Amino acid sequence: MYKVLIDAGHGGKDPGAVANGIQEKDITLKVSFGIKQRLEADYEKVQVLLSRSTDVFLELKERTAKANASGADILVSIHCNAGGGKGGFETFRYTSASQASIKLQDTLHKAIMAKMGGTDRGQKAQNLHMVRESNMPAVLTENLFVDVATDADRLKQASVIDAIIDGHVQGIATYLGLKSKGKEVKSVTQERNINAPSGWAKETWEELTKKGFFDGTRPGAPITREEIAIVVGRVLKYVEQKG
Repeated sequence: MYKVLIDAGHGGKDPGAVANGIQEKDITLKVSFGIKQRLEADYEKVQVLLSRSTDVFLELKERTAKANASGADILVSIHCNAGGGKGGFETFRYTSASQASIKLQDTLHKAIMAKMGGTDRGQKAQNLHMVRESNMPAVLTENLFVDVATDADRLKQASVIDAIIDGHVQGIATYLGLKSKGKEVKSVTQERNINAPSGWAKETWEELTKKGFFDGTRPGAPITREEIAIVVGRVLKYVEQKG
């Protein structure tokens, strides 16, 4: 039985990053619950432990102490980012990370990007408490920017939250070599790259992106009715300007 510790960043009196009607602590808890539910439901011999399951405040040392005492095989700390710029997704390991942590980061990062798409800010190393004080392979994920309007809009979409959850689940399952309860586990490399348009659509995609109908990201991702409404609105505005 593998043990996975999922740490929902912030909580209680510490909301984390706040902007555009989003509190980081709410996103991290929702994603953490989703990871636990899907990982345990879809895979054999895995137990998911949560550093927090309610909106409570925990010191960083309490989080890593709980992880170390649990005997968890890996730790994944869930966060959202802030600081502006172009937004996107990035992951962190400790500056002197073990090879196991480096492998976990690489596997998680690729799986989440494959599911979520968008701007890839890269795999980074930093002296962060959660990845430094843990006794097991540990990675911290920064899932989009709450203070970047386009990222915030995505974080408000259930389909994007689902993609973030699924990416974490796929990455963890692949790293641990978990056996699916219902079907063979696919390697991340077998998933379609949603960030690249198909050959038959490439020319039209690039043309419509230049005209501003799309933002140029995630050409292979499913589209929601909300996103369709935005595109239709842009088309109508374009027609009015041309008329």
